[in-house]
Amino acid sequence: METIKKLVLKTLKWVGIFIAFILFLLFIIPLLLPETISKQVKILANKRLAGELEYKKMHLTFFRHFPALTVSVDDLLLKGSKPYQQDTLLSAKEVAVGINLINMIFDGDVKIGAIYVNDAYANVYVDSKGQANYNVYVSSPAKSPADTTEKGTSLKLGLVKLKNWHIKYKDHTAKILVDAKGLNYVGKGGLSEDIFDLKTDLKIDQLDFSLNRVYYAKQKSLRAHLITRINTNALTFVLKKNELKINDLPLKFTGLVSILKDGYDLDIKAASEKTTIREMISVLPPEYLDWAKDTKLRGNSDLFFSLKGKFSKPRNLKPNFTAHLLVEDGVISSKKAPVPMNKLNVDLNIDFPALDPEKLGLDLKKLSFDLGEKNTFRAVVKTKGLSEMKVNADIKGAVNLQTLDEALGLKDMEIRGLVNADMKANGIFSKDKKLFPKTNGFLKLKDGWLKTTAYPNPIKNINLTANIKNTDGTFSSLGVKLAPFKFDFEGNPVFVDVDLQNFEDLLYKVRAKGVLNVGRIYQVFARKGLDVSGLIRADLSLNGRQSYATTGQYSKLDHKGTLILKNIKAHTAYLPKTFYVKEGSFEFKNEKMRFRKFYATYGKSDFSLNGHLLNTMNYFIDRKGTLSGNFTLNANYILVDEFMALKSGDNNDKSLEVEYAKAENPKSSGVVIIPKNLDVSLKVNAKKVGFKGLDINRVQGVASINKGQLFLKNTLFDIIGSRMKVDARYQDESPLTANFDIAFKVKNFNVQRAYKEIDMVREMATSAKNVSGIVSLDYKLKGDFDQNMNPIYPSLEGGGIVNLQDVAVKDLKMLSVIGDNVGADAFNNPDMAGVNIVTHIKNNLIYINEFKFKVSVLRPSISGTTSFNGLLDVLVKVGLPPAGWVSVPVAVTGTSEKPKIKFFSRNGQRILTAVYNKKINKVIREEKRDQKRSAGEQRKEKKAQEKKAKNAEKQVNLDVKEN
Repeated sequence: METIKKLVLKTLKWVGIFIAFILFLLFIIPLLLPETISKQVKILANKRLAGELEYKKMHLTFFRHFPALTVSVDDLLLKGSKPYQQDTLLSAKEVAVGINLINMIFDGDVKIGAIYVNDAYANVYVDSKGQANYNVYVSSPAKSPADTTEKGTSLKLGLVKLKNWHIKYKDHTAKILVDAKGLNYVGKGGLSEDIFDLKTDLKIDQLDFSLNRVYYAKQKSLRAHLITRINTNALTFVLKKNELKINDLPLKFTGLVSILKDGYDLDIKAASEKTTIREMISVLPPEYLDWAKDTKLRGNSDLFFSLKGKFSKPRNLKPNFTAHLLVEDGVISSKKAPVPMNKLNVDLNIDFPALDPEKLGLDLKKLSFDLGEKNTFRAVVKTKGLSEMKVNADIKGAVNLQTLDEALGLKDMEIRGLVNADMKANGIFSKDKKLFPKTNGFLKLKDGWLKTTAYPNPIKNINLTANIKNTDGTFSSLGVKLAPFKFDFEGNPVFVDVDLQNFEDLLYKVRAKGVLNVGRIYQVFARKGLDVSGLIRADLSLNGRQSYATTGQYSKLDHKGTLILKNIKAHTAYLPKTFYVKEGSFEFKNEKMRFRKFYATYGKSDFSLNGHLLNTMNYFIDRKGTLSGNFTLNANYILVDEFMALKSGDNNDKSLEVEYAKAENPKSSGVVIIPKNLDVSLKVNAKKVGFKGLDINRVQGVASINKGQLFLKNTLFDIIGSRMKVDARYQDESPLTANFDIAFKVKNFNVQRAYKEIDMVREMATSAKNVSGIVSLDYKLKGDFDQNMNPIYPSLEGGGIVNLQDVAVKDLKMLSVIGDNVGADAFNNPDMAGVNIVTHIKNNLIYINEFKFKVSVLRPSISGTTSFNGLLDVLVKVGLPPAGWVSVPVAVTGTSEKPKIKFFSRNGQRILTAVYNKKINKVIREEKRDQKRSAGEQRKEKKAQEKKAKNAEKQVNLDVKEN
């Protein structure tokens, strides 16, 4: 017994010593090897990462992720790939890699078998040009089979563990947004193998997913257990077993995903079978979930969908999408409902080939429910296409809205009234072909009443009778009657009566009368956007036919009445700020909508309009029409900068094009976007106009907007103390680019003041800093604006005359260096009064026609080429006394700051033009010095370039005259 006891104690002693030794090793090894491990990990990172990598501190320990020996870094920051190398791709509180200790000790290799990343933010981004910020991994170059005896750092991943991540994925090419918060992920498998199975456990606390700004998931939780076979050679993912749970709704996925060079190849099937209506409703937007908790829900549902095909923006390929939703014998009832909603049935199929709206097919085979006796609703609807849509619909029902309200248990809304509908339609709808399905039906609402918790008073006495009929499937037989539509709000009755016949040449009778407090009615629906004091007062009678307006038969129109707006806010998709219509009084008289009084503000700008619009009925009937008119516009101040599309403002309802442009160019202002559906002439009187820090005063002239272009004709304004006359044209191409033509004349222009106050003068005429006095200009230009509405100088083309009236030119280096060599100080202050300088501009070069001036008894002349960046290729001929018939040629090269001269030479060194691509608004090549050529070659090339410049000026002349 004693022997056994000693043996046990001895064994425990050695086990204790062994454990202590192991613990000692766990503690000491990280202290002995940190430099080796850190060096190897940095080598691996530097070899494989193109993005900038930063971190604060590195640790080596067994205890953070026991039992693995881990290298950990704190506060890691990895920036994106070009062109987003300044933006964060990944930041994490801790990133750790697990090391295979046996390989490291016995083989001298560092094998990384696990990765841990905690408290991280990943910002994955693809812009509208397809440029991604995540291409930071540098693949190994192709080479002969690897030498397996080589030692070093390698990946042998078996585990990836992510804890508490926030991932944001934006793809502007696919118009997709994914925002996942509270993401926890564990992936196990042979991640370093060419083909391996990845077992995944995924949990997301809050997931948002939107496509084309439509949210299909918002604040949803997600749980996933996945097995995915990954082929790293072909970059394919086979979804073998993938079980998801979105809130309470289970989904099973199978299929294949392949990553292509220019997109994806998808074959995905998903199903949620034999689920309950409650589980299905759990994926509704968050505002409906509280309602679902307190509502009785019974019944079964099934959901199936598939996504198959290639997605490639360069090749314009998109996958096919199909879906099927089935709900059977559903019951919805609130606790207080006297009658539940019974027999809720939905059978819906969606077929969306190539994600093309023109091929979209919807087949609602059944939508029905019962709310007790005489309260039933049935709908069958089938459509195919969009612009030419096949329609087959049968809708019928009679519902007491109060019963429906009580059955559903609506919390924020009370509704009453009797609704009766019976509508059948079969045929093709095509606006272009003037086709409309054969239709017969009506919708009636009697004694309607609507109240929400957002506003204390209801909209009441709502009565509506709408009839629609079409007998032969064309626009000509279509008739719509809304007789009447009435309601009371805040003690003010509103009455609308509409009778529309023959939509091919619309015959209309419209009567509207009432006062509507727009701000308060928006409060009823808990909507923002219009001012709470906004008011509309209408008393209108509109009778006529569409063709009377389009063919000029205005005497046959019978339009009369008034429309008054007060304190109304409005915005458009292309302006950053909100228009505030303080007062608008409009009178309708036959073909004209006359602005009797209109005063509005936009940011710091203000507008007063007086005039009329034509074609208003045709415009509102056919949205492709153009709204024409003639106005006088008076303004105290207009700040053009506020109208640039990417400027910050209070408008949150911008177009997707503007939204993406701002996201991709956050520091850019964009350009001003001109409406495409206006043909309006404006007589402008503005006391002051501001543009990029430059003040323009006493603006008078005619502006017109037509087909998305802005024209100025005979427009006069004061600029830096001079009166300038301008004819111009402006057109935006995108939120980031625009083009323009301009012809301007100005007398008594102060050169030094212009040089100090106008950026464009400083950049286009660098030598103006050596000139003081008064000049006159007669010049024409065309070109492009960049994303900050600055001129792109290599895009400029044109030319004109600069007349030096009363000027002093001092210390112009190009002349001073000649004077220093001939001993003539007068070259430092030449007499150029009365000289006309003719120049032409193209491809960032300025071509100067020969002009003469006086330097004491000498008669020099100058001709040649300069660039906006200061390069010189100029010939100065120094005319000798008595009349300058004999001259000494001097070739001037170098730059305007460091000119080089060569006496008795007519040959300088040619400047190669800049190359500019107008289609993509990009400078392909800056101008530069050419290689030395013979005199004959230079003269021939110079003449060709000057000819091109003169032709460009002529074309600008033609463009301005045509406009």
